[in-house]
Amino acid sequence: MIKNITVLVAGATGDLGQRIVSELLLGDSLVRVLTRPGSGKAHAIYGGNDRVEIHEVAYTDPAGLVSALSGVETVISAVSGARPVIIDAQRALLAAAVEAGVARFVPSDYSADYRRITPGSNRNFELRRELAAELDAAPIRVTSVLNGAFADMLTGQAPMILFERRRVLFWSSPDQILDFTTKDDVARTVALVALDADAPRVVEIAGDRVTARSIARTMSELTGTPFSLQWAGTTGLLAAASNIGRRLSKDQDETFPAWQGMQYFVSMFSGEAELRHVNNDRYGPHEWTSVRNVLEAHLQVTAGAR
Repeated sequence: MIKNITVLVAGATGDLGQRIVSELLLGDSLVRVLTRPGSGKAHAIYGGNDRVEIHEVAYTDPAGLVSALSGVETVISAVSGARPVIIDAQRALLAAAVEAGVARFVPSDYSADYRRITPGSNRNFELRRELAAELDAAPIRVTSVLNGAFADMLTGQAPMILFERRRVLFWSSPDQILDFTTKDDVARTVALVALDADAPRVVEIAGDRVTARSIARTMSELTGTPFSLQWAGTTGLLAAASNIGRRLSKDQDETFPAWQGMQYFVSMFSGEAELRHVNNDRYGPHEWTSVRNVLEAHLQVTAGAR
Protein backbone atom coordinates (compact mmCIF):
# COMPACT_ATOMS: atom_id res chain seq x y z
CA MET A 1 0.00 0.00 0.00
CA ILE A 2 1.24 3.47 -0.90
CA LYS A 3 1.57 6.06 1.87
CA ASN A 4 1.67 9.85 2.04
CA ILE A 5 -0.04 10.51 -1.28
CA THR A 6 -2.55 13.06 -2.49
CA VAL A 7 -5.96 11.72 -3.49
CA LEU A 8 -8.60 13.80 -5.23
CA VAL A 9 -12.26 12.94 -4.69
CA ALA A 10 -14.89 14.19 -7.13
CA GLY A 11 -18.40 14.10 -5.71
CA ALA A 12 -17.03 14.48 -2.19
CA THR A 13 -20.12 16.29 -0.91
CA GLY A 14 -22.43 13.39 -1.74
CA ASP A 15 -23.37 10.61 0.67
CA LEU A 16 -20.84 8.07 -0.58
CA GLY A 17 -18.23 10.73 -1.34
CA GLN A 18 -18.23 11.98 2.25
CA ARG A 19 -17.78 8.44 3.53
CA ILE A 20 -14.84 7.89 1.17
CA VAL A 21 -13.15 11.09 2.33
CA SER A 22 -13.63 10.05 5.97
CA GLU A 23 -11.98 6.69 5.25
CA LEU A 24 -9.05 8.36 3.48
CA LEU A 25 -8.52 10.68 6.44
CA LEU A 26 -8.12 7.68 8.75
CA GLY A 27 -4.75 7.20 7.03
CA ASP A 28 -2.06 9.68 6.16
CA SER A 29 -3.28 10.81 2.75
CA LEU A 30 -3.80 14.42 1.80
CA VAL A 31 -7.25 14.80 0.27
CA ARG A 32 -8.40 17.22 -2.38
CA VAL A 33 -12.09 17.62 -3.10
CA LEU A 34 -13.44 18.90 -6.36
CA THR A 35 -16.52 21.11 -6.21
CA ARG A 36 -18.38 23.28 -8.67
CA PRO A 37 -17.69 27.04 -8.49
CA GLY A 38 -20.07 28.89 -6.21
CA SER A 39 -21.16 25.84 -4.25
CA GLY A 40 -20.61 26.38 -0.56
CA LYS A 41 -21.34 22.81 0.48
CA ALA A 42 -17.73 21.59 0.30
CA HIS A 43 -16.54 24.51 2.40
CA ALA A 44 -19.27 23.83 4.97
CA ILE A 45 -18.24 20.17 5.24
CA TYR A 46 -14.45 20.35 4.93
CA GLY A 47 -13.52 23.99 5.51
CA GLY A 48 -12.05 23.40 8.96
CA ASN A 49 -9.90 20.39 8.04
CA ASP A 50 -6.26 21.25 7.27
CA ARG A 51 -5.78 17.91 5.47
CA VAL A 52 -8.46 18.66 2.91
CA GLU A 53 -7.91 21.05 0.01
CA ILE A 54 -10.99 22.40 -1.74
CA HIS A 55 -10.75 23.12 -5.47
CA GLU A 56 -13.63 24.91 -7.17
CA VAL A 57 -13.55 23.92 -10.84
CA ALA A 58 -16.21 23.39 -13.49
CA TYR A 59 -16.04 20.17 -15.52
CA THR A 60 -16.20 22.37 -18.61
CA ASP A 61 -12.87 23.98 -17.64
CA PRO A 62 -10.12 21.62 -18.89
CA ALA A 63 -7.23 23.83 -17.75
CA GLY A 64 -8.78 24.26 -14.31
CA LEU A 65 -9.23 20.51 -13.94
CA VAL A 66 -5.61 19.82 -14.92
CA SER A 67 -4.44 22.39 -12.38
CA ALA A 68 -6.59 20.83 -9.64
CA LEU A 69 -5.19 17.38 -10.47
CA SER A 70 -1.54 18.45 -10.56
CA GLY A 71 0.44 16.38 -8.07
CA VAL A 72 -2.43 13.97 -7.43
CA GLU A 73 -1.61 10.26 -7.29
CA THR A 74 -5.15 8.85 -7.42
CA VAL A 75 -8.46 10.28 -8.60
CA ILE A 76 -11.63 8.84 -7.06
CA SER A 77 -14.90 9.69 -8.73
CA ALA A 78 -18.02 9.45 -6.56
CA VAL A 79 -20.24 11.58 -8.77
CA SER A 80 -23.84 10.52 -9.29
CA GLY A 81 -26.21 11.20 -12.14
CA ALA A 82 -27.17 10.22 -15.68
CA ARG A 83 -25.30 10.84 -18.95
CA PRO A 84 -24.26 14.47 -18.28
CA VAL A 85 -22.45 13.27 -15.15
CA ILE A 86 -21.47 9.63 -15.64
CA ILE A 87 -20.24 10.17 -19.20
CA ASP A 88 -19.60 13.87 -19.82
CA ALA A 89 -18.22 14.95 -16.43
CA GLN A 90 -16.17 11.80 -15.89
CA ARG A 91 -14.81 11.97 -19.45
CA ALA A 92 -13.54 15.48 -18.70
CA LEU A 93 -12.10 14.29 -15.38
CA LEU A 94 -10.35 11.37 -17.09
CA ALA A 95 -8.81 13.58 -19.78
CA ALA A 96 -7.51 15.98 -17.15
CA ALA A 97 -6.14 13.12 -15.05
CA VAL A 98 -4.19 11.79 -18.03
CA GLU A 99 -2.82 15.24 -18.89
CA ALA A 100 -1.85 15.89 -15.25
CA GLY A 101 0.03 12.59 -15.04
CA VAL A 102 -2.24 11.00 -12.42
CA ALA A 103 -1.30 7.35 -11.84
CA ARG A 104 -4.68 5.81 -10.94
CA PHE A 105 -8.36 6.48 -11.61
CA VAL A 106 -11.34 4.99 -9.75
CA PRO A 107 -14.55 5.66 -11.72
CA SER A 108 -17.98 6.04 -10.17
CA ASP A 109 -19.21 2.50 -10.77
CA TYR A 110 -20.15 1.13 -7.29
CA SER A 111 -22.80 -1.20 -8.66
CA ALA A 112 -23.55 -4.77 -9.61
CA ASP A 113 -21.65 -6.23 -12.57
CA TYR A 114 -22.74 -4.16 -15.56
CA ARG A 115 -20.43 -5.91 -18.01
CA ARG A 116 -22.74 -8.79 -19.03
CA ILE A 117 -26.17 -7.15 -19.05
CA THR A 118 -28.41 -7.32 -22.13
CA PRO A 119 -28.22 -4.13 -24.25
CA GLY A 120 -31.17 -1.86 -23.51
CA SER A 121 -31.98 -3.51 -20.18
CA ASN A 122 -30.41 -1.02 -17.75
CA ARG A 123 -29.62 2.61 -18.58
CA ASN A 124 -27.34 3.34 -15.63
CA PHE A 125 -25.34 0.15 -16.16
CA GLU A 126 -24.97 0.86 -19.88
CA LEU A 127 -23.61 4.33 -19.15
CA ARG A 128 -20.95 2.72 -16.97
CA ARG A 129 -20.14 0.18 -19.67
CA GLU A 130 -19.86 2.94 -22.25
CA LEU A 131 -17.40 4.87 -20.09
CA ALA A 132 -15.47 1.68 -19.30
CA ALA A 133 -14.49 1.37 -22.95
CA GLU A 134 -12.87 4.82 -22.80
CA LEU A 135 -11.22 4.05 -19.46
CA ASP A 136 -9.70 0.86 -20.86
CA ALA A 137 -8.22 2.79 -23.79
CA ALA A 138 -6.74 5.57 -21.64
CA PRO A 139 -3.05 5.58 -20.59
CA ILE A 140 -3.85 5.41 -16.89
CA ARG A 141 -4.33 2.59 -14.39
CA VAL A 142 -8.05 2.13 -13.69
CA THR A 143 -9.82 0.16 -10.95
CA SER A 144 -13.58 -0.20 -10.73
CA VAL A 145 -15.20 -1.25 -7.47
CA LEU A 146 -18.26 -3.46 -7.96
CA ASN A 147 -20.35 -4.12 -4.87
CA GLY A 148 -23.79 -5.25 -5.98
CA ALA A 149 -26.57 -3.02 -4.67
CA PHE A 150 -26.24 -0.71 -1.69
CA ALA A 151 -27.73 -2.54 1.28
CA ASP A 152 -29.74 0.50 2.39
CA MET A 153 -31.88 0.05 -0.73
CA LEU A 154 -33.63 -2.78 1.12
CA THR A 155 -35.06 -0.34 3.65
CA GLY A 156 -35.54 2.64 1.34
CA GLN A 157 -35.65 3.02 -2.42
CA ALA A 158 -36.15 -0.62 -3.38
CA PRO A 159 -39.64 -1.86 -2.44
CA MET A 160 -38.58 -5.49 -2.21
CA ILE A 161 -39.50 -5.95 1.45
CA LEU A 162 -43.10 -5.02 2.24
CA PHE A 163 -42.66 -4.50 5.97
CA GLU A 164 -46.30 -3.79 6.84
CA ARG A 165 -47.66 -6.63 4.71
CA ARG A 166 -44.96 -9.07 5.86
CA ARG A 167 -44.01 -10.03 2.32
CA VAL A 168 -40.76 -10.26 0.38
CA LEU A 169 -41.13 -9.74 -3.37
CA PHE A 170 -39.18 -11.67 -5.98
CA TRP A 171 -39.15 -11.90 -9.75
CA SER A 172 -38.67 -15.21 -11.58
CA SER A 173 -36.78 -17.07 -8.83
CA PRO A 174 -36.67 -16.64 -5.02
CA ASP A 175 -33.30 -18.41 -5.00
CA GLN A 176 -31.36 -16.04 -7.25
CA ILE A 177 -28.21 -14.79 -5.49
CA LEU A 178 -28.36 -11.05 -4.74
CA ASP A 179 -25.27 -9.04 -3.73
CA PHE A 180 -25.58 -6.22 -1.18
CA THR A 181 -22.94 -4.01 0.44
CA THR A 182 -23.30 -1.05 2.79
CA LYS A 183 -21.98 2.34 1.74
CA ASP A 184 -19.52 2.33 4.66
CA ASP A 185 -18.02 -0.97 3.50
CA VAL A 186 -17.83 0.32 -0.07
CA ALA A 187 -16.13 3.53 1.10
CA ARG A 188 -13.53 1.55 3.06
CA THR A 189 -12.71 -0.55 0.00
CA VAL A 190 -12.48 2.46 -2.31
CA ALA A 191 -10.07 4.21 0.07
CA LEU A 192 -7.87 1.11 0.16
CA VAL A 193 -7.99 0.75 -3.63
CA ALA A 194 -6.74 4.34 -3.90
CA LEU A 195 -3.61 3.34 -1.99
CA ASP A 196 -3.11 0.02 -3.78
CA ALA A 197 -0.47 0.33 -6.50
CA ASP A 198 -1.29 -3.19 -7.71
CA ALA A 199 -5.08 -2.95 -7.69
CA PRO A 200 -6.59 -4.93 -10.60
CA ARG A 201 -8.97 -3.53 -13.20
CA VAL A 202 -11.96 -4.62 -11.10
CA VAL A 203 -12.31 -5.29 -7.38
CA GLU A 204 -15.53 -7.14 -6.49
CA ILE A 205 -16.88 -7.08 -2.95
CA ALA A 206 -20.15 -8.19 -1.37
CA GLY A 207 -20.98 -7.39 2.22
CA ASP A 208 -23.59 -10.14 1.98
CA ARG A 209 -24.96 -12.55 -0.61
CA VAL A 210 -28.59 -13.41 -0.03
CA THR A 211 -31.76 -14.54 -1.80
CA ALA A 212 -35.36 -13.41 -1.50
CA ARG A 213 -35.99 -16.67 0.35
CA SER A 214 -33.23 -16.05 2.89
CA ILE A 215 -34.39 -12.44 3.39
CA ALA A 216 -37.91 -13.68 4.20
CA ARG A 217 -36.42 -16.13 6.69
CA THR A 218 -34.29 -13.38 8.27
CA MET A 219 -37.28 -11.04 8.62
CA SER A 220 -39.31 -13.84 10.23
CA GLU A 221 -36.54 -14.46 12.76
CA LEU A 222 -36.03 -10.77 13.55
CA THR A 223 -39.71 -9.93 13.98
CA GLY A 224 -41.05 -13.19 15.34
CA THR A 225 -43.75 -12.93 12.66
CA PRO A 226 -43.74 -15.05 9.50
CA PHE A 227 -42.75 -13.19 6.34
CA SER A 228 -43.90 -14.86 3.13
CA LEU A 229 -42.47 -14.83 -0.37
CA GLN A 230 -44.58 -13.13 -3.02
CA TRP A 231 -44.00 -13.74 -6.70
CA ALA A 232 -44.19 -10.40 -8.54
CA GLY A 233 -43.85 -11.78 -12.05
CA THR A 234 -40.98 -12.68 -14.33
CA THR A 235 -37.99 -10.48 -15.05
CA GLY A 236 -39.29 -10.27 -18.62
CA LEU A 237 -42.56 -8.72 -17.46
CA LEU A 238 -40.69 -6.34 -15.18
CA ALA A 239 -38.43 -5.32 -18.06
CA ALA A 240 -41.47 -4.57 -20.21
CA ALA A 241 -42.98 -2.46 -17.42
CA SER A 242 -39.74 -0.52 -17.01
CA ASN A 243 -39.60 0.19 -20.75
CA ILE A 244 -43.12 1.63 -20.64
CA GLY A 245 -42.20 3.74 -17.62
CA ARG A 246 -39.11 5.02 -19.38
CA ARG A 247 -41.05 6.05 -22.49
CA LEU A 248 -43.56 7.94 -20.36
CA SER A 249 -40.90 9.62 -18.22
CA LYS A 250 -40.67 13.39 -18.55
CA ASP A 251 -37.11 13.68 -17.20
CA GLN A 252 -34.76 11.29 -18.97
CA ASP A 253 -31.78 12.57 -16.97
CA GLU A 254 -33.23 11.80 -13.54
CA THR A 255 -30.68 9.64 -11.69
CA PHE A 256 -32.94 7.02 -10.17
CA PRO A 257 -36.54 7.18 -11.43
CA ALA A 258 -38.94 4.33 -10.69
CA TRP A 259 -38.33 2.69 -14.07
CA GLN A 260 -34.57 2.64 -13.41
CA GLY A 261 -35.23 0.84 -10.12
CA MET A 262 -37.20 -1.75 -12.08
CA GLN A 263 -34.27 -2.17 -14.47
CA TYR A 264 -31.94 -2.74 -11.53
CA PHE A 265 -34.16 -5.57 -10.25
CA VAL A 266 -34.25 -7.06 -13.75
CA SER A 267 -30.45 -7.11 -13.86
CA MET A 268 -30.19 -8.64 -10.39
CA PHE A 269 -33.00 -11.22 -10.51
CA SER A 270 -32.04 -12.35 -14.03
CA GLY A 271 -28.59 -13.19 -12.71
CA GLU A 272 -26.89 -11.10 -15.39
CA ALA A 273 -25.44 -8.63 -12.88
CA GLU A 274 -24.44 -11.18 -10.22
CA LEU A 275 -20.86 -10.77 -9.04
CA ARG A 276 -18.73 -13.75 -10.08
CA HIS A 277 -15.31 -12.99 -8.55
CA VAL A 278 -15.94 -11.58 -5.07
CA ASN A 279 -12.70 -11.02 -3.16
CA ASN A 280 -13.59 -9.67 0.27
CA ASP A 281 -10.20 -10.65 1.67
CA ARG A 282 -8.04 -8.59 -0.67
CA TYR A 283 -7.36 -5.99 2.02
CA GLY A 284 -7.27 -8.30 5.01
CA PRO A 285 -9.82 -9.32 7.63
CA HIS A 286 -12.85 -7.09 7.96
CA GLU A 287 -16.21 -7.45 9.67
CA TRP A 288 -18.62 -6.87 6.80
CA THR A 289 -22.08 -5.55 7.57
CA SER A 290 -24.66 -8.21 6.69
CA VAL A 291 -28.17 -7.76 5.36
CA ARG A 292 -29.36 -9.09 8.70
CA ASN A 293 -27.44 -6.29 10.46
CA VAL A 294 -29.03 -3.67 8.20
CA LEU A 295 -32.56 -5.01 8.64
CA GLU A 296 -32.16 -5.37 12.40
CA ALA A 297 -30.98 -1.76 12.74
CA HIS A 298 -33.89 -0.57 10.59
CA LEU A 299 -36.43 -2.43 12.71
CA GLN A 300 -34.95 -0.97 15.89
CA VAL A 301 -35.17 2.58 14.51
CA THR A 302 -38.72 1.99 13.29
CA ALA A 303 -39.77 0.59 16.68
CA GLY A 304 -38.19 3.54 18.47
CA ALA A 305 -40.09 6.02 16.31
CA ARG A 306 -43.47 4.53 17.23
